[in-house]
Amino acid sequence: MNIGKRFTAEWLGTFWLVFGGCGAAVFAAAFPNVGIGLLGVSLAFGLTVVTMAYAIGPVSGCHLNPAVTVGLAVAGRFPVAEAPLYILAQLLGAICAAGTLLYLASANPGFDLMANGLATNGYGAASPGGYGLRAVVTTETLMTAFFLIIIIGATSYRRTRAAAPVAIGLALTLIHLISIPISNTSVNPARSTGPAIIVGGVAIQQLWVFWVAPICGAILAGLLGRLLFVNEAD
Repeated sequence: MNIGKRFTAEWLGTFWLVFGGCGAAVFAAAFPNVGIGLLGVSLAFGLTVVTMAYAIGPVSGCHLNPAVTVGLAVAGRFPVAEAPLYILAQLLGAICAAGTLLYLASANPGFDLMANGLATNGYGAASPGGYGLRAVVTTETLMTAFFLIIIIGATSYRRTRAAAPVAIGLALTLIHLISIPISNTSVNPARSTGPAIIVGGVAIQQLWVFWVAPICGAILAGLLGRLLFVNEAD
């Protein structure tokens, strides 16, 4: 596929991930009587990846995440020269999705952006469970590393490649079940950046953590992926 089509696919896919995952947290998680809660939000993020992997995977590979792009590049699965364009598409998709969520949420007279937020990530007082910087950095690094190992492993062999989107989506669901109370779960710098830019304040001040930790985890996984897995597509 030409780079324009892949750029558009990454923009569209990341929009869907942020709109679907963060949207579930904003609109449905605490809905009176039928709120979907932690499990529902976790499933929402996983389902966005599964659905988009089948839709745009053949076009762009369905990264939807700068950490995934970096990890795959380190693992030798993706051209380093194309990584900046993918990351730009992901950031634009995430920002547009967060802006759309704000537009929709603002239609509710009781919505307060600073009080309700847009499912931003954080540590300390900004962590859902009050977890500090050390716990958040460790969690985000570890969760991203495992996420990339699952992605690299599931896409390494022809016999598992068709089912890879399901494994990857379930992995993201599990990651959210574990880490929403700690950091509100990022493992994706674009997912963190979109809502943070719209909300501002502490979300912007702490955004660096949700770039550094996931990228470090992705690099570690990329290096391990070179040792553990083959690429039958090569």
